[in-house]
Formats: sequence, structure tokens, C-alpha cells
Amino acid sequence: MQRILGVLIVLFVLDAGSAAAQDVPPSTGNEVDVFDLWRKVRHKEPAPDDASWDYRKAMKAFAPVIGAKPSSGALVGVAGNIAFYRGDPATTHISSMVASLTFSTKQQISLTDRIALFTKDDRVRVDADHRFQWTSLETNPLGTSADTSDSIQTGFDFFRLHHTAYYRLRPSLFAGGGLYFDTHRSVGPHDDEETIAWQDSAYVSYSEAHGLPLDAQSSAGVSADVMWDSRDSFINAQRGWLAKVSYRALFDGFLGGDSDWERVNADLRTYRPVTASGRHKIAVWLSADLVVNGVAPYFDLPATGQDTYGRSARGYREGQFRGERLAYGEIEYRGTLMRNGLLGMVLFLNTTTASSLESGEKIFDSFATGGGAGLRVSINKRSKTNLCFDVGFGKAGSKGIYLAIQEAF
Repeated sequence: MQRILGVLIVLFVLDAGSAAAQDVPPSTGNEVDVFDLWRKVRHKEPAPDDASWDYRKAMKAFAPVIGAKPSSGALVGVAGNIAFYRGDPATTHISSMVASLTFSTKQQISLTDRIALFTKDDRVRVDADHRFQWTSLETNPLGTSADTSDSIQTGFDFFRLHHTAYYRLRPSLFAGGGLYFDTHRSVGPHDDEETIAWQDSAYVSYSEAHGLPLDAQSSAGVSADVMWDSRDSFINAQRGWLAKVSYRALFDGFLGGDSDWERVNADLRTYRPVTASGRHKIAVWLSADLVVNGVAPYFDLPATGQDTYGRSARGYREGQFRGERLAYGEIEYRGTLMRNGLLGMVLFLNTTTASSLESGEKIFDSFATGGGAGLRVSINKRSKTNLCFDVGFGKAGSKGIYLAIQEAF
């Protein structure tokens, strides 16, 4: 079982970042973020709080990352968020890009970015998920009743290119389609000591049972998507709903795909204030990720922590539970610790259930429940971007420390 031993994020505020923060929209109250503190430390004038701002200027937040975990050793890198408007904020949602670059002492490299772009008046929305990783992951049998204490560390090179474009049919309602490509190359035991054990790993057993190659597996195809999104912001929603249904068809031979299979994903999220001030609210997330036909490559099966932003199932490591069908639910309380919004906190509870055709386990037969708490630091009050530090716990002693820029959902 992989356990994250410790991670530390230190805010990194450059002169350029301080200047950029002065170009963003005015806040609606007496909020304070780390840029305000930085200006105060440097005896600079506070950022102007009037209506003269240029909404086309980007809102920026950066945080260097220092950490350690058994699978990677020491970890260093940088993460950042850039938010901006492509039209009048009164009629256009905020756009955002979250990116990170990390290096580890075990020769693991990860470069990722996720983009959500709204054109003027929300006429078109474009989502993108790009990942370039030279990494490893512990592999386990399928299902949430699987014993994950004796995992096999499997190394691979992972490349992802996901793009989805939506057209607005009416306010909050979007429809569109996407192109998806995932490939895992140079798959094998991460350490020479695990070469013998790897031959009996869950990855090898599943791949051989379904006639999939062992050294590399790819998936590629298209999607049809419908989405209702009435949230005021996807960076840190204060209110509204997200309801999305996506159907994907992946094809053998298309862009190197290794099998024909189909996938349906349903995602529902809502955000409700519980006080008139809005300082306390409840967020709920429900999702189902189902392989409905064909055989998916092992690493493309639905799994914990493999949503777009990798924030589901806090309390468990990425891929700890995996199956042909997976359902997930989470409820999170969000509150501010300071009236100026600089510090906040969350309490969360989640549960995952996954199936295994091989063992006969069905979805909802067993559950992996997790929970925990976290702190929030406002690093850009205009875009409502937070630095997130969470500690999560799960069954059988599973636990983890999670750090990110932008809320979990």
C-alpha cells in the first residue's frame, strides 16, 4: 500500500504576480488574499477596488511543490492557475488553465494541464486534459473488495490528449463532442526486484485474459456529450448545478487503439449555501463511470483518483480501486475561518464502489469509504482560487495528503 509520507507547499509570490493581481476584477467585499499580504509586507498600496479593471487581463496564482512518497521518493515541481475572461463577465463564465510540472528522485516526471475555456457570451466551451508522464502506479485486482495491501509497482510512460468542444443551445445547456487518446507505453515492473512478482500482477492477469498486449496499451475514440452547467464558477463554485452525460466509443486500430469498447460517464454536482452570508456551504458530487461494452485496457478502466483533476476518493491513492463499473459519491462542507476570506476549511466524506467481472463482484456489493479535512488559503480573491491542503483517510489504514490549486470539485 502506497502512503504519502509528507508534502509541503510554499507560496511563491513574484513581483510579476503581484502586479498581475492588480489587473483583475475588483472584489465584492473585504476579501484578502496572499497578494494583498505581499503588498502589505512590501509597503505597497492596496490593489484598487473600483470598476476600472480590464477583464481581459489574466489572474495568476503559482505554488512550488515539494513532497515525498514511497513510489517517487522526493518530489519537487511547480503548479499554477491562470484564470481569465474571453467576454463580458456579466454574460461569460471565467476560463481557467491549471498546470503542473514535477520531478522525483526515482526518475519520475509529470507534466499536466487542464483547460476550460468559454468564448464570448459562453457561445462555445472547450475542455482539454493533457498529460505527459513517465511514472509508475501500484496495480491491484478489480473491485472494491480487493486486497490492495500487496500491490505490484508497475512503471510506464503515459500520454493523454482529451479534447471536448460544446456549443451553447440555451443558457446553461451545452451539447458537443470530443476526441480522446490515451496510451501507456513501456509497461513493466518498476523495479528489477519485482520482475518475478510482476508476472502474476493484476495488470498481467487482466491483459492476458482479454488478449491485450503487455508492453503497451492504447485507447482512442470519440464522444457525444450533453451538459447543464449553471454554476457561477467551476474554479470555486458558490452556487448552481452541473449535470453531464458523456458517451464514448473507442475503436481498435484508431490512432493505435488496442480494443473496441464503449464507456458512459454521468456526473452530477450541486452547491448550496447554508448561511445567508455565504461563508458556509455544502457541495455534493455524484458520478458513475461505466464500461458498457467491449474490453478496456487495464489502466483505462474506471478507477479512484482518475477524474479530470484527479481529486476523487481522497483517502485513497490513485488507482487503488478499479473496475469495469464504478460509482462515486462525496459530500463536502466548506467554510471560511476568517471574515476576510483569507483562510478556510473543508470537511469531506466520500465513498466508492467498483465491480469485477472476474471475481463476480457487482457494483454496490462493497464500498471504499473515505473522509478527512483540509485547509484553504486564498491565493487570488478575484478568481476565488484557493491553495488546498487536505488530509484523507480510508479503510484498512489507507491515508494520504493532497495538495492542489483549485477546489476538488
